[in-house]
Amino acid sequence: MENLFTVVILKSVGDPVADHKCWVQPEDMDTPRTVHKVTPSDPGSDVAGETAAALAASSRVFEHLDAHYSKTLLETAEKAFNFANRHRAKYSDSLHSAVCPFYCSYSGYLDELQWAAAWLYQATKNSSYLQYAISTAAENDCDVFSWDNKLPGTRYSLVADGGDKSAARFGEEAKRYICSMLPNLQYTPGGLMYKMNATNLQYVTTSTFLFTAYAKYLKTSKETFSCGSMINYILGDNPKGMSYMVGYGEKYPQRIHHRGSSLPSLQQKSEPFGCGDAFQSYYYTSEPNPNILIGAVVGGPNHDDKFYDDRDNYAQSEPATYINAPLVGSLAYLAASFGS
Repeated sequence: MENLFTVVILKSVGDPVADHKCWVQPEDMDTPRTVHKVTPSDPGSDVAGETAAALAASSRVFEHLDAHYSKTLLETAEKAFNFANRHRAKYSDSLHSAVCPFYCSYSGYLDELQWAAAWLYQATKNSSYLQYAISTAAENDCDVFSWDNKLPGTRYSLVADGGDKSAARFGEEAKRYICSMLPNLQYTPGGLMYKMNATNLQYVTTSTFLFTAYAKYLKTSKETFSCGSMINYILGDNPKGMSYMVGYGEKYPQRIHHRGSSLPSLQQKSEPFGCGDAFQSYYYTSEPNPNILIGAVVGGPNHDDKFYDDRDNYAQSEPATYINAPLVGSLAYLAASFGS
């Protein structure tokens, strides 16, 4: 019989529809704090698979720093993976009202299962995980590496350490991904890779991260140079002379779409806000945010390098962890490559 801790994975807290009707600091919110979770009766293989991948990757980080903690992470990763594989479904099917239309799973869950197996193979060298990744039917071509679709990243993960010969096909798929994508990339007049008008920088940072990772396998410096120019653009080398990382440089977004940044806390204000009270006094004002969210990267400019620094323009002004996370990987690579 499965233990309770192996079949319950917390997905989120709060009601996304109710929360979007309020504009107050997260710690001051009094809307329902409903806990949403994936279980055997409400499965979410994508959530559980991503959890397994994150835990397996983290176990490698701590392997030589804290062996006991690394072992705990890996054991939990394997439990999460088994749960994801045994109880298959998209989390947005099981928890639809708590997910959509904000973060529906469009790619399904097979990419997360393959992604998890790839990281577990790296962490354990257990060939069964490699064979699982090979046999999992998540082979459709995809030119976007994102919070929703992990296929391009999985290809790299499976060949990153030299890999088993049986994983050679993933190396070829990785090369095909790069070689087919590079000639077809679109750019803004200022030189930024352009994929979509809404939150375009998420695709810039994920693609840049993969390009830097693939660069050593393609044995050319062209991709690294391109990646460097993308990072430089984000940090201020662009037509507006603006850094899209908050707090970096002399000019950066001042009115980001972020509750914690745009509002004073209750400790700074004598009267609490009602759920929608702050929209007029803080959300729609042209005043800069009172709290600087240092290091946050926003969605960024549109197809012609224009950026409107407006809280209501969430497609451009909202920061997200799925923009920042891959950027860190690219910065680490470039810092190591150029010694700065």
